[in-house]
Amino acid sequence: QVQLVESGGGLVQPGGSLRLSCSASTFTMAYYAIAWFRQAPGKERERLTCIHRGDGGTSTVDSVKGRFTISRDNAKNTVYLQMNSLKPDDTAVYYCATDLNVDCTWSYQYWGQGTQVTVSS
Repeated sequence: QVQLVESGGGLVQPGGSLRLSCSASTFTMAYYAIAWFRQAPGKERERLTCIHRGDGGTSTVDSVKGRFTISRDNAKNTVYLQMNSLKPDDTAVYYCATDLNVDCTWSYQYWGQGTQVTVSS
């Protein structure tokens, strides 16, 4: 069974930073592409960034490029989302996902439960 667990969300002031974690205990994340999504109230779920297997190449949407960075720690079987210069518009539930493919895709079968990020003063 594929299980993903996100953590690290919370309340942060505009301009602040957070690092989200996505961990797994039932499979080796290094073998697969992992993506981060978010969903704000009343909006569709949006794919933010993804890291491929192997060389760790990434793809990131323009709306967060330069502010959000995805990375892996294979020893910890964890994928991170470093979020800097946060804005109120970044408020959303953040999810990690995988389709157990080596390359990033736009359709994912396995999802974590999500972690809430709220950016507010």
